[in-house]
Amino acid sequence: MNSNLPKVLHQIGAAPLAVHALRAATALEPEKTVIVTGHGADQVEDSLSKHHDDLVFARQTEQNGTAHAVDQARSALEGFEGDAVILYGDTPFVSGETLQNMKDARATADVVVLGFNAKDPGRYGRLIVTDGALDEIVEAKDATPAQLKVTLCNSGVVMCKSSVLFELIAEVGNDNASEEYYLTDIIGLARARGLTATAVTCDEAETLGINTRQELAAAEAAFQARMRHLAMEDGVSLAQPDSTYFAYDTVLGRDAVIGPNVVFGPEVTVESGAEIKAFSHLEGCHVAQGAVVGPFARLRPGAELEEGSKVGNFVEIKNATLAEGAKVNHLSYVGDAHVGSGANIGAGTITCNYDGVFKHRTTIGAGAFIGSNTLLVAPVDVGVDAMTGSGTVVTEDVPDGDLALSRVRQTNKTGLARKLMQMLRAKKQKKDA
Repeated sequence: MNSNLPKVLHQIGAAPLAVHALRAATALEPEKTVIVTGHGADQVEDSLSKHHDDLVFARQTEQNGTAHAVDQARSALEGFEGDAVILYGDTPFVSGETLQNMKDARATADVVVLGFNAKDPGRYGRLIVTDGALDEIVEAKDATPAQLKVTLCNSGVVMCKSSVLFELIAEVGNDNASEEYYLTDIIGLARARGLTATAVTCDEAETLGINTRQELAAAEAAFQARMRHLAMEDGVSLAQPDSTYFAYDTVLGRDAVIGPNVVFGPEVTVESGAEIKAFSHLEGCHVAQGAVVGPFARLRPGAELEEGSKVGNFVEIKNATLAEGAKVNHLSYVGDAHVGSGANIGAGTITCNYDGVFKHRTTIGAGAFIGSNTLLVAPVDVGVDAMTGSGTVVTEDVPDGDLALSRVRQTNKTGLARKLMQMLRAKKQKKDA
């Protein structure tokens, strides 16, 4: 990857590669999840802990092959008698459905391996199957010419009883071209014990591994294409699908309408019938039924738009709730606030929520009308049906039904504008002479 960032933390759909593998594993409702880390272990452990609870970490301090890597989880799974499934942090697209198919196959086989028919088998390990039984997995560098002609390839994903897995790994040697301990050797060892092994297949696209920036970009494109397809299948209207970008956890309700060039960051839910107009960016927010966002709007984490509310062009909402029917139509920032139902926020309004050290909250009552270019210096409350005059700086609470005005009284100096301009032009002429 030519990067200071560990490979499994590079992102697809606004989430690290490894998070996609973890999400697939949730289809099996695992009792325990063990992450084996190596390069950049501290970064990997910190990042993944933010996405998933109850992860157990095991470190591989020396990279001696895949069997050696899996063996680092031995102590974490000691005494566990359920099945173990091995996934890879740089292989993000294995689906929950495929893992369920492997689980179903475990009913009749001791060891299940996930395979795929490769268009270009090249460097992949080959699955050698006889009469429906998986006999062995041969790495490409160790394969015979006849074995290299096999197109059924190994994804690396394995499922079997946990205790059996570690018994087999204990027997793996490193007498091979790379002098590494191959996880693939457990198939031959299992068959020598009289255990049964089988292969479950999936589409090759599910087994895509990420090793270069080019592959990362291709994987992002594939992910986005799939998310767009699924959204439209679920009844979402995408005005220009190729310009809409999804995060791994984006949720869009039926009959939501999404305009061109909309970007969804993590943790976004848009309910049925809501509309997100062009060039809007959303993350960490919830948009209720009938709400309208944009164009050119930004919803940041903690933004909560209730039914029928509206956020217009060049408006930013952060950690704030707009109650039913509330409107913030133009050129405003609303942060750390609650805007009551039916309230109207005029153009250029800013909630001044940060004093340089602490954040403070603004509350605007139902039916309030905030005049254009109002500055609300938090903490401050504006009451129900209250108003602020345009250009007002609000530093004290405004009671229900009151009008707040805090601006210098205007005075007009007769003819002074012309006199001032004449004086300035004369100075300029003198300077240019």
